[in-house]
Amino acid sequence: MEIPGIPAPVLLALRAAHAGRVALVGGAVRDLQLHRVHNDPWRGLPDLDLVVEGRAADLVAALLEQLGPGVVQRCQEHGAYGTVELELSVAGEPVLLDVATARRETYPVPAENPQVSFGCLADDLARRDFSINAMALELASGTLLDPHGGREDLERRQLRFLHGGSVRDDPTRLVRGARYAARLGLELEPASAAQARATLAAWPWGWRLGDPPGQAPAALGTRLRMELELLLEREPWLAALTALQRWGALALLDPALQADGTWPRRLRWAERLGLPPLAALVAAARDPLALAERLQLPHRQHRLLVQWLELRRWLQERQGEALPVLAEHWCALLEAPGCSPDAVALALACGTGPRRPLLRWWLRWRQVKAASTAADLLAAGMRPGPELGQKLRELRAERLRLERL
Repeated sequence: MEIPGIPAPVLLALRAAHAGRVALVGGAVRDLQLHRVHNDPWRGLPDLDLVVEGRAADLVAALLEQLGPGVVQRCQEHGAYGTVELELSVAGEPVLLDVATARRETYPVPAENPQVSFGCLADDLARRDFSINAMALELASGTLLDPHGGREDLERRQLRFLHGGSVRDDPTRLVRGARYAARLGLELEPASAAQARATLAAWPWGWRLGDPPGQAPAALGTRLRMELELLLEREPWLAALTALQRWGALALLDPALQADGTWPRRLRWAERLGLPPLAALVAAARDPLALAERLQLPHRQHRLLVQWLELRRWLQERQGEALPVLAEHWCALLEAPGCSPDAVALALACGTGPRRPLLRWWLRWRQVKAASTAADLLAAGMRPGPELGQKLRELRAERLRLERL
């Protein structure tokens, strides 16, 4: 029997390698019910998750023996979670395969990483986020296992949490839900939507807004950032963020973002101007730098927010005063140390300050050069040194004075 999604040589090798219970689980089974191919969101390659009742490493060792060295491109074991990642090349086509020992999870501290112990296939399905991801396809028989009604939920186009504490245990499930909602056209079913609202209102996590950002639990910090990056960079982000806001879940980041109605325009501008979308989203928080620290944004994005906030402060301090009226003066401001083109772009995306001069600088003024080059001035007899640089700046300023504001 063939199982769609698993290349025939791999399926035969898996059946030969293990006599126990092995099942295809997760997104591949869900997408199979929707007649879709499940791909890794970052690499776009077929991505298969297998669960085995027994040691994953034992199954992989037997599988490698069956497949031979030419098929396996990479093999990496994660002993703490009983998982092994494989990258295979089947008939010249790459396939990603994650093999995991069936396990159960408990959350002694909400939003922290779970405690893991090994279990059976039923335990492994029960620990998942939504019913649509809690189905399995047994490799030996091809039987679909659906103990939580995922297939019916797919038919109803709805997302249903597996238990009443799902959001409390792991609030990033809401972001994953928004990704599925946008990609597959699903919506939280009423009881799950009520759970989300009640949990967010109660805020059952020990860390609260205003506490030191570095002390936030993983599901309100780094894991939340990773899910948001997937949402913004690999999904229809407008529909996904709209769902998050509809569910009240942008409050996981900041109440100001939950109340913000300008993020679609801001993110569209960020997309046009080549800005990191998560930094553009975070910019509307009450304290963007604290949120950036909590999410552990990359250094470049943190620096961008610092530069943009400084530019915003400078412009706000001059509200009601005479702002520069000449292109050369705007260039002196926007090209000063501590500013950057990306900071100006973020100011444009956020509607910071007077739009016209910022946009003209972005589109034209920063490209204006002096009428003579350094080589021209040296050929005319000027000596290298600070005077040369000053002369080039003066010549550029002369050209900028001809530019309209």
